[in-house]
Amino acid sequence: MAANLSASVAAAAQERNLPALVVGVLLIVVIICGNLLVCLSVLTEKALKTTTNYFIVSLAVADLMLAVLVLPLFVYSEFQDGVWTLSTAVCDYLMTMDVMLCTASIFNLCAISIDRFIAVLIPLNYNRKHVDLRQAVLLSATWILALAVASPIMFGINNVPARDPGECKLENGDYVLYSSVCSFFIPCPIMLLLYCGMFRGLRRWEEARKAKLRNSIQACRKLQEAAATLPPLASLPPPLPPIIEKEPTETLDETSGLPSPDPAFPSSEYKDAPVAAIKFKPDPHRRKRAKINSRERKAMKVLPVVVGAFLFCWTPFFVHTLRARCLDCHIPAALMSVVTWLGYVNSALNPVIYTIFNTEFRNLFKKLLHNCC
Repeated sequence: MAANLSASVAAAAQERNLPALVVGVLLIVVIICGNLLVCLSVLTEKALKTTTNYFIVSLAVADLMLAVLVLPLFVYSEFQDGVWTLSTAVCDYLMTMDVMLCTASIFNLCAISIDRFIAVLIPLNYNRKHVDLRQAVLLSATWILALAVASPIMFGINNVPARDPGECKLENGDYVLYSSVCSFFIPCPIMLLLYCGMFRGLRRWEEARKAKLRNSIQACRKLQEAAATLPPLASLPPPLPPIIEKEPTETLDETSGLPSPDPAFPSSEYKDAPVAAIKFKPDPHRRKRAKINSRERKAMKVLPVVVGAFLFCWTPFFVHTLRARCLDCHIPAALMSVVTWLGYVNSALNPVIYTIFNTEFRNLFKKLLHNCC
């Protein structure tokens, strides 16, 4: 075994994958800078402190941890042309963090879909301003479940007999199937179904809003038509005599037990009356809530793009991971390396998506970059 390890190290010394090192370092820098901008934008800008964006921050933290804790070791291995020259304990750490953080990413996306589904279909029970108990449970569950999926590696499931120390991978085929199903093939259909239900609810809400607007316009037109058919003021009957005008006032005064003032409408009282008291004042809470709903609708347009990018980047990796269980199937190492790189590229795409599709994030990114530079 020692001879094999020394031979592997000697081969690695001769073959260096310099392009992988350059691309890997650039990818790490882009992921760290982009996701740091996302976190700082939400934490420093009051307008972005919504529950949806707190879930986006959790997703950005998972991508940040991936860039700091996983990618340096992965890039080092790729630079060594796929030969693992470190200890098996470091390899197990790499596999644990890799599985946990990739699982946390998709669980965060699943939690966002659950949160959006509740916000659309049960809006009265949804807290838009602060993270309530349900949302805190969702945020905590994403990380606890991700740790649970990756925990078998920490307990030694990767320590199989005849393990090649010159290769870092998941050694147990049953665990590969278990982690793939828990991390990808169960959450993805749930997430897609929730988004389908959410957009159907949004479509029904939009149709109801348009129908209400049409009814209001028709009611206004009917009032205008009715007003047009009314006789002019000159043809109205003359006003009632003064004694009859005072009868309702006197009756009201008798029933109330209060003496009636001599003049029916004293001009001095109404001259100084506060006119502003009868002005219509719109409810500020209602206006604020409508503004928040408009912001959330913008966020809902961005989230399907984020989910689509995630599925595009990670589906090939998990499909080829399942094919690895086929003992008769030959999977080229270069193909596995490409789909792994594609999955890691997804961690750099989310800030780009926010910049392109969300005006608020784009303006905050420009502001932060201007202050830094």
